[in-house]
Amino acid sequence: MADLPITDVLPQLKAALQSHACAVLIAPPGAGKTTRVPLELMHESWLAGQTIIMLEPRRLAAKAAARFMARSLQEEVGGRVGYRIRFDSRVGDATRIQVVTEGILTRMLQNDPALSGVGLLIFDEFHERNLHADLGLALSRQTQTLLRPELRILVMSATLEAKPVAALLDAAPVLVSEGRSYPVETYYLEKELVGRKEAALVGVIKRALREAEGDVLVFLPGVGEIRRVQQLLAQAGLPESLSVLPLHGNLPQKQQEQALSQTPPGRRKIVLTTSIAETSLTVEGVRIVVDSGLMRLSRFSPRTGMSRLETLPVSRAAADQRRGRAGRQGPGVCYRLWTKREEKGLPEQSKPEILATDLASLALELAVWGIRQPEELDWLDLPPQASYEQAVRLLRLLGAFDAEGRLSEHGRRMAEIGLHPRLSHMILTAAERGLGRMACDLAALLSNRDAMPVEQGADLRLRLDALQGVAASLGGQREEGSLARSRAESHVWQRRLRLKKEADVTADCCGSLLALAYPDRIAQNRGNGRFLLSNGRGAYLRGVQALAEEPYLVAAELDDQGSDSRIYLAAPLKLEELRRECAALLRTERCVAWKKETRAVQSWQRELLGELVLQETPLAEPDAAAVKAAMLAGILHEGVECLPWSSQAHSLRQRLQFLHCQDDVWPDASDRALRENLAEWLGPYLYEITNWDGLKKVDWLDVLCSRLSWQQRNALEKAAPTHVVVPSGQRVAIDYANPEEPVLAVRLQEMFGLSETPRICDGRVPLLLHLLSPARRPVQVTRDLANFWRDTYFEVKKDLQGRYPKHYWPENPLLAQATHRVKAKMDKG
Repeated sequence: MADLPITDVLPQLKAALQSHACAVLIAPPGAGKTTRVPLELMHESWLAGQTIIMLEPRRLAAKAAARFMARSLQEEVGGRVGYRIRFDSRVGDATRIQVVTEGILTRMLQNDPALSGVGLLIFDEFHERNLHADLGLALSRQTQTLLRPELRILVMSATLEAKPVAALLDAAPVLVSEGRSYPVETYYLEKELVGRKEAALVGVIKRALREAEGDVLVFLPGVGEIRRVQQLLAQAGLPESLSVLPLHGNLPQKQQEQALSQTPPGRRKIVLTTSIAETSLTVEGVRIVVDSGLMRLSRFSPRTGMSRLETLPVSRAAADQRRGRAGRQGPGVCYRLWTKREEKGLPEQSKPEILATDLASLALELAVWGIRQPEELDWLDLPPQASYEQAVRLLRLLGAFDAEGRLSEHGRRMAEIGLHPRLSHMILTAAERGLGRMACDLAALLSNRDAMPVEQGADLRLRLDALQGVAASLGGQREEGSLARSRAESHVWQRRLRLKKEADVTADCCGSLLALAYPDRIAQNRGNGRFLLSNGRGAYLRGVQALAEEPYLVAAELDDQGSDSRIYLAAPLKLEELRRECAALLRTERCVAWKKETRAVQSWQRELLGELVLQETPLAEPDAAAVKAAMLAGILHEGVECLPWSSQAHSLRQRLQFLHCQDDVWPDASDRALRENLAEWLGPYLYEITNWDGLKKVDWLDVLCSRLSWQQRNALEKAAPTHVVVPSGQRVAIDYANPEEPVLAVRLQEMFGLSETPRICDGRVPLLLHLLSPARRPVQVTRDLANFWRDTYFEVKKDLQGRYPKHYWPENPLLAQATHRVKAKMDKG
């Protein structure tokens, strides 16, 4: 076994912690910092018999580290070295080193902010930047600043960028152990892989078994990929002396230990693992690493309020950690399923969880700590404002905060349970109704990996029946290890809450309980397996499922991909259950709106949950003002120009617009102006009118005249007459279609004897004359009639006389008698 290079820096580390409150230790994989450092520091005088708390990011690593240290002291776990993880604790009165997961530290701090009896906090593998690690460091720093200046904090990692951490810890000293690790030869692909990598991965594993000695550690993004690779290896004709073993957090302890332990002589093993084996754990006998280059992380969207699992390329730091596993016990090899060119595009470090995850649990813990805004604490990365605000809204929805935004007693109890606030709220509320045990079962299922493959559908009731042993005869695949873990966790919560046995409770209440936890994910059926969530998002069920026929569902797990999210876990919900569980969230809305399909105002009352319309009924007596407003909105939608104007009203509009162009004291009657002032001029005439046909009853002439003063009404006919009496004695209408140029279209013969162009608007505006032939076709357009008679008439006369010989075409039009007949009547004398 390689020398432990951590011994090179232990004296400096002890001195640094004796003189400083904080320190940062950077040591490579295989340096032994996880176990050697706490054992060495346990005997330092400045600790004076106080406890060392060492945080590990994963439960499996915490237990393994505690067992290794206990064996080093030739003791059992629970003596001087113990561990505390969720639902499992092995500590005693003599315990000096406690290895805990980050969530346990948070509870310790909340229960005793001074951390009485603790002399040193060690944050191991801090580069993983789990949410609880960042929270634990922020809280413990405040404890150190306000309550325990003698409390020591040590941050340890292999790949962490040390400067920002040291700066956060008041310029803490940074110690670096270069180490002497075994060499690891690295192989890359020659060309990029496309699609799923499992088949290629199996080929690389077989190659590694031929080319190198020792056991193989294969890194995969998730349990699904582990299963598929395991199946492919089972079909690959491998020798019987070769064991294929999975390793992930949901496995029973016996199977985990089997994967971690040394293989007997003459045998080899292939360990298929998630990122759980990147750090802290030592998988005995491994000399070969095969890295898929992928990891699976939860990403939270403040926009949708949902999290989704994403499969992403690993960071370079994580890839180096994985490769280092091959060189912990001797020279090794690493096969990477990406090219050297692809490696240049990998991120340097993984994104801290605090920047990408659901912050509801963090917001609740801060509220228990007495913090309203994250800025009150010191962070390496401040929680994103949008995600934090969304978390606070959810907590308020769940009753964790009162009306003033203070932590409620219900919220305090939610935090004590230690689950996601949604599930804590569900358990506490269900317990008050005699459904606490069922809620604990449901929470346990949702907290662990799904025990059934997605092909068996999304119905959570099937999982609940399987958990409770009701569905043993139904068949179908299930992961018994995950079910057993869920049962054990449920029983722990039931004991803690002292829940009594419940009679006559079946999985049919599953949807009702889920509605307590996920009121924003209640889904309403809109046909063909598609649903609308109460938060406004779309969702769907893939394939043929009985749940697709349910009018309402509660979706507990979705993928948040695309415009519609796929539903992975859900349960049906009856409308009466919805109304009961979400009574405080229901609202009634009275709606009066214009419906373009019927061109009428419709009034109705709606019962809503978020964006879901649960019921809609006609409104018997709608508010008159609302009806008028809807009618006005409908007219705006249809267009003012489409109103059923009478011919007289249409003419008056044109005349008024002409006058407005001359003098803006006259009202603007254009479409634009009428739209802008619609309520002012038309509103008073819409009483009891609710549809477009009703507008035909309006006296539009009176509507327009109402906009005129008494003086304007008297002046209107003189300023903008409808007709002009021409020399023939006929009344000819003036066309005001163009308000800039009113037109008088009249036959030329009717204008004989008139020397000047007719004028309107107190003589200021000459009419544009369209002089017409007997067939009423324009022969001349002019504003200067005198000039026409003098210069143009004789040319026009020649043409008209040839085409209309029976008509009267005098030599002197100014002395001729105007006529609207073929020839003028002659006076008798």
